[in-house]
Amino acid sequence: MLILGSFPSTASLAAQQYYAHPQNQFWRILGDVIGQPLKEIDYPQRIAAVQAAGIAIWDVFASCERAGSLDTAIRAAVPNPLAALRESAPALRRICFNGRMAARRIREVETLGFEALVLPSTSPAHAGMSFAEKLARWRDALRP
Repeated sequence: MLILGSFPSTASLAAQQYYAHPQNQFWRILGDVIGQPLKEIDYPQRIAAVQAAGIAIWDVFASCERAGSLDTAIRAAVPNPLAALRESAPALRRICFNGRMAARRIREVETLGFEALVLPSTSPAHAGMSFAEKLARWRDALRP
């Protein structure tokens, strides 16, 4: 399984870690789903726990221009080569998009033969849905 975000936030780029903004709910939600205290453990342990659960993390964009961290500010985006996943990750079956911006590439992923699901964004900017609702949607999507 692969979780695709759009592009790392300014905080994530500075920390060289996915979902480093302290208010992003990604690690809390994913931790609840896989039964690991991801938010409380250090980053290398987080990544190891996620990998052990059979989950990978990546972004739909390799680079972009953006003032700040909002997805709506992304300009001149260069896509990551999702088609290469067929060869580089032959066991991959399901791709989950973390939010609508990432999901703009859903047709491409479906054309490649992957199951594709759009999940509510874990970003603090997506405050229109409660944590419990987000968690329920993520839990359903990440079931084996």
